[in-house]
Amino acid sequence: MLARIFKTGKTAMQSGTARAEHWVLEFDSSESKKIDPLMGWTGSNNTQSQVKLIFENKDEAAAYAEKHGINYTVIESQRRKAIVRKNGYGENFATNRKTTWTH
Repeated sequence: MLARIFKTGKTAMQSGTARAEHWVLEFDSSESKKIDPLMGWTGSNNTQSQVKLIFENKDEAAAYAEKHGINYTVIESQRRKAIVRKNGYGENFATNRKTTWTH
């Protein structure tokens, strides 16, 4: 059984990175999904593909996988540099602006 350990990213519905600091251990699907002829739903007999374990850090996830004999790969994501302006959002409304404000 092969699993992957990765750090969660922010969702498309968020602008911040809150709740995006957890590590996830997720099992890879070993078989392809089949289409049910009656309903047209996709599914498989492998229930491990539905399991997602959340950990506080990478070491805890790796220790769990080693303890239970799970082969795993760690996927490191690139950290995004925060874009922070000198004066922040309030700069848009500064009264001491030297140039005219335009859209």
